[in-house]
Formats: sequence, C-alpha cells, structure tokens
Amino acid sequence: MDDDRTPQDRLAALAAHLSARRFGVDLTAAGLVIEGGDGRDVVTCGPRRDGSGRWWFFTAQGAPIAPADEITNAGVAVYRPSNGRRPQR
Repeated sequence: MDDDRTPQDRLAALAAHLSARRFGVDLTAAGLVIEGGDGRDVVTCGPRRDGSGRWWFFTAQGAPIAPADEITNAGVAVYRPSNGRRPQR
C-alpha cells in the first residue's frame, strides 16, 4: 500500500467511488458523510487497533468496514442492501 496517503486521501477515494454510484457524499474534517435513501453515516479512516498497522475505514460507532486499500469492498459494505442505504435518485 502507498503509505504516504493521508486518511483524507483515502476517504476521498471512497467518496469518489460512492459518488459514482449516486450516493450523496461530503468530505469533512470529521470524516466522510454518506447519505443515501434513508441512511446517513460518517465514515472515518485510521489504523486498525489489532496490531497490524493497516489502515481501515470505520463507521461512526468505530466498527471496522474494510481495509482502506480495498475501496470496492468498502463501498459494497456501505451500500449493500442489508444496510438499508440506497443511492439517491
């Protein structure tokens, strides 16, 4: 992984992925605000506390979503039907 990318760089990549799928996204100092259908969440990025040192995306509650270098997997986790989120129309 390219270690010189900042958390904001990684969140921007996820924002571009989700925006292409018609989700409302807003990159803020607090994280990536994602809106779609009835759902709204803030995603953050930081090292996972399992000792691996890998960067991950996390929900606002701190639950891990996916490794930060797996943008597609993170996007699927955010917008999969079981989350109740749908792209904006």
